[in-house]
Amino acid sequence: MGLFDRLRGETRVGIFVDGPNVFRAEFDVDLDELRALAGDEGTIAVARVYVDENASGGLIQAAEARGFEVVTTSGDVDVKLAVDAVEAAVDEQVDTVVVVSRDTDFKPVLETAAKRGLHTVAVAPGTHGRSDALRNAAHDEITLE
Repeated sequence: MGLFDRLRGETRVGIFVDGPNVFRAEFDVDLDELRALAGDEGTIAVARVYVDENASGGLIQAAEARGFEVVTTSGDVDVKLAVDAVEAAVDEQVDTVVVVSRDTDFKPVLETAAKRGLHTVAVAPGTHGRSDALRNAAHDEITLE
């Protein structure tokens, strides 16, 4: 997204997906649905799925095929996702931050983005283990069925 998009008033959206927390057997998360949710908020400027070294090749291929950048980290993905989301907010790459997770650890990400005047959305993959703190920190919250 460039200056022209901002001048036209288009909302730039960043979606940051906590892969290990979201892509689990108990949830049936659809990557196309996540992309559509972000698209409902505006023009997708950043779309990333964060995974650890245990992620399946099928998940990585599916995410890339749907336009997500896949970020692989060794160990816990939380720090990398949080730093990238805050960086996108601070560097004015996005106007809306969408975090897909059940993890309360991302509450400061949403709070930091909101303090900078950005719109925030918390997306939970289901009701099981959903973080009320994360939901309450966001302007909007969505629970996938």
